[in-house]
Amino acid sequence: MHAIVITEPGPADVLTWTEVPDPTPGEGEVLVDVAATAANRADINQRQGNYPPPAGAPEYPGLECSGRIAALGPGTEDSGWSVGDTVCALLSGGGYAERVAVPAGQLLPVPEGVDLATAAALPEAACTVWSNVFMAGGLRSGETLLVHGGGSGIGTFAIQLAHARGARVLTTAGSAEKLARCRELGADVGINYREEDFTDRVKQETGGAGADVILDIMGGSYLAQNVRSLNVGGRLTIIGLMGGRSAELDLGRMLVKRLSVHATTLRSRPADEKARIVAGVAEHVWPLVADGSLGPIVDRTLPLQRAAEAHSIMESSAHVGKIVLTL
Repeated sequence: MHAIVITEPGPADVLTWTEVPDPTPGEGEVLVDVAATAANRADINQRQGNYPPPAGAPEYPGLECSGRIAALGPGTEDSGWSVGDTVCALLSGGGYAERVAVPAGQLLPVPEGVDLATAAALPEAACTVWSNVFMAGGLRSGETLLVHGGGSGIGTFAIQLAHARGARVLTTAGSAEKLARCRELGADVGINYREEDFTDRVKQETGGAGADVILDIMGGSYLAQNVRSLNVGGRLTIIGLMGGRSAELDLGRMLVKRLSVHATTLRSRPADEKARIVAGVAEHVWPLVADGSLGPIVDRTLPLQRAAEAHSIMESSAHVGKIVLTL
């Protein structure tokens, strides 16, 4: 088969389309013929040499895909999946390839009303948002969620899902155009982080209380502001370190306001944990996709061979939602 290979850590042009050995499904895995994948910030970090794949994962980038099951591996005969089924999948790597072996517990059916290529934009965002905002963050109907980076693939999905489940949504983004799109998706309040302090605006919009849950991609540079922006009993979930990996934490404020901070990655979790997250997405999120309450926001679609172009677009933040790569 062919795959996008990282020839050496570096800029986008180190990504090369080349012939590689075919994968063989192991115990509990199925083989998927890939129809499409999607670019994620983690792929860029891996390309730069900062985010190696977990042990045993394919070395090629790609944390999600859509396609058709080509073969069932050992131990999957009673999994409920069959050769020829159309699926999308959460991956530890390997989506930038013509074929990938996937643990059966990380497969999802393509939702009704979503075409096969577009389905590739769903698994990573859906599983990240469900596991962090709802499982770890415990967001409930009537509460307030603050989403940082509302124009990203994760951000656009978080806005829609929180809105669909009855939460009030505040979001930050870096342009009026992105904020307008976020409002169309269900955000109640848009905050341009280039023009105002989001902490002051969050307090203003919540009558001084603050957000109940914050989904953060920045890490260190936003930590103090995020803690100040939380309501009593608030929960901060950190999924990215675009603003650095360390910062001072005001434990006194956390004690008084009974706050909690969660910092998680999805990629390195054991397969059984990922399977539980995927099962939760299938039960709680997929029906909302099927009835049109939410869906993937695709900025553009490119051939997989143009993965380097997709990375350059993502690094410039010149997109809203996901960039899909098709075969």
